[in-house]
Amino acid sequence: MRGIRRAIVTGGAGFVGSHLVDRLVDEGVETISIDDYVAGKRENLAHLAGNSLFTEVDCDITDYDALAPYFEGVDTVFHQAASKKTICLRDPRRDLEINAKGAWNLLELARATGVEKFVHASTGSVYGEAVTLPQSEDHPLNPTSFYGVSKLAGERYCGVFSEIYGMDTTVLRYFHVYGPRQESSDVGGVVSIFARRALAGDDLVIFGDGTQERSFTSVHDVVEANYRAATMGESRNRVYNCASGIKVTIKQLADMVLKHFGREDLVIRFEDWTPGDILKFDIDNSRIRAELGIEFVTDFHKGLVDTLEWSRNYFGMEVG
Repeated sequence: MRGIRRAIVTGGAGFVGSHLVDRLVDEGVETISIDDYVAGKRENLAHLAGNSLFTEVDCDITDYDALAPYFEGVDTVFHQAASKKTICLRDPRRDLEINAKGAWNLLELARATGVEKFVHASTGSVYGEAVTLPQSEDHPLNPTSFYGVSKLAGERYCGVFSEIYGMDTTVLRYFHVYGPRQESSDVGGVVSIFARRALAGDDLVIFGDGTQERSFTSVHDVVEANYRAATMGESRNRVYNCASGIKVTIKQLADMVLKHFGREDLVIRFEDWTPGDILKFDIDNSRIRAELGIEFVTDFHKGLVDTLEWSRNYFGMEVG
């Protein structure tokens, strides 16, 4: 296994990024968080203030010149920053700029400064609707959303930099990550959105009929996957489904959230499908388990309870 001495985490003040920053600092890695704070939150990193291993940078990844000074001495880049799927319909041009141009900027700076390892966070949305099940990494790539297209562009840039320059890159395709610190506004994750609404006594809203299946994956397992991808030689120039493999429908999730908070009195409303939404995710995670030894140890029901209780504490609301 290779060691990590000095790392950049883009989107370091975000949901996954801040947990990854915590892990790296705990491992004794000099860690630079780069975030423009459009989505990231300073509170996610406030506990690291004064830590000699941690540097916090306010910077937009689409600004190549502003990024450049922070790559000095860096050996590993974890690219977590992204325009979220919920934003792509509102501003698809910005979505493209962040997810494609931003990835290219980081890869080019990594190449120019001799970065040893580049771990790229991608998404299951690059597959589009399932053609064959379960979906392995060899499934056809046919994204049905602007977000899926722009994230696929980032993946392709990784492949080109590996092919032309011999860069060591790894792509992790995320699926419905949940856990503490997840954004709970209407552009956030469905677990946190449901928790916020239930705690506030608001009806839950499902876009579609609720039968769409998701492979909810704990942020703690995702962080472990990132760390192993950066340190294990088996991951060189590989693409992995980073997913628990479980299957839970959105309606089942809504029922679980309402039951946990004792708010079965609230209504679950069904509204029009979101354009580009995918009905079914049935994920084959055998490659990442075999090559990186990831077991996705977080039990979904326990992880969900922990996340919902974090939401209760965060919002400071009493329910029931």
